[in-house]
Amino acid sequence: MQEFRRRIEHHIEHVKNVGAHCATEETTKQALILPLLDILGFSPYDPIKVKAEYGADFPGAKASERVDYALFSNGVPVLFIEAKAYACSLTNHCPQLSRYYNATPEVAVAAITNGREWRFFTDLGNRNIMDREPFLTIDFTSDSENIAEQFERFHYDRLEPAALRALAEENVYLHSFKDAITSALRDCGPDFVKFIAQQAGVQRQLNARFLESIQPLVKQAVAQSISSMVATSLSTPETMPAAAPVEIIADDDAPIVDPNNEKILTTPEEHNLFDICCDILPDEDLLARDTESYFSIIHGGKSNRWLFRFWGDKKRPAVQFIVPLTETHRAEIGRAGLQIGASDQVLLDKPENLYRLAGIVGDALAYCKDDENFRRKGRTGDAG
Repeated sequence: MQEFRRRIEHHIEHVKNVGAHCATEETTKQALILPLLDILGFSPYDPIKVKAEYGADFPGAKASERVDYALFSNGVPVLFIEAKAYACSLTNHCPQLSRYYNATPEVAVAAITNGREWRFFTDLGNRNIMDREPFLTIDFTSDSENIAEQFERFHYDRLEPAALRALAEENVYLHSFKDAITSALRDCGPDFVKFIAQQAGVQRQLNARFLESIQPLVKQAVAQSISSMVATSLSTPETMPAAAPVEIIADDDAPIVDPNNEKILTTPEEHNLFDICCDILPDEDLLARDTESYFSIIHGGKSNRWLFRFWGDKKRPAVQFIVPLTETHRAEIGRAGLQIGASDQVLLDKPENLYRLAGIVGDALAYCKDDENFRRKGRTGDAG
């Protein structure tokens, strides 16, 4: 799996680097699609596994119509692929592919791709009738981290029609459940409010008027419960402050809004920064705390014992450590390829760069653990 993941990651970079130069469908096939098939164990030079311009007797197909690629396993076609040029949109290009798919019961999955985006279809709605919507979409230009894991299921050694249909069904259910849950939590409709009231054991007649009167309370309770759940995942119950400082990320690309102060927005980058800090300092008593001005990581639940503060809303995001930077620290920052800005703040363009400053993070923790540093007047950590 490690070698497969390495090859997929290399191919992703390849697509990003040369995709814009693939102006025609044929160039896209040669430069982007066939190399991926080879990674998946379907060598384009093996006619037993890959048949280009596959022209079986498809009912209703024109004489010139052929599926671009048919992938075979044990002598049976299991996956059809229709190719388009890199710049071509994949929307509204599936009727031809569906005719091929519908006429070949052995095929479990059909895909359409422009080398950058892959859309996979199967027949969950009606057996042997290709669904209108893909069960899986993979975009090489996205920031998804599980592309290799997703493509591994299509490797020649693992390609099983029954397993792929099961995967498709799971994905469809997962997205449907996610949408239903998100809608229920966002809208808090009458049925949801009634369900919550019943689960809470409210001893009242749950008529429409009463449900409408408690709907705002249910919305507030939902927000507070979700916030508490996420805060718990960021720290142990023993170190939880009285008010949860961080709220749930309902959308990975959306900031978290503090239910008690709408001016406090916790970004995915800040959430990631906390995870990285915990990775550097495992099993330590750390807590993420956000304010209107900055995001910080504190030790022992004490606001004045902050390891570092992070400003992500600047043109160049930066962190400032509680420990004054020594010459050793400055050398470490220089070796890490990072820069020091005003007030000894270290420019941190992406959270992952914190790994390069593990030594300073460790020194900051040691500083916070030393009570003597917080007894002296004029101590650095007083600003809480």
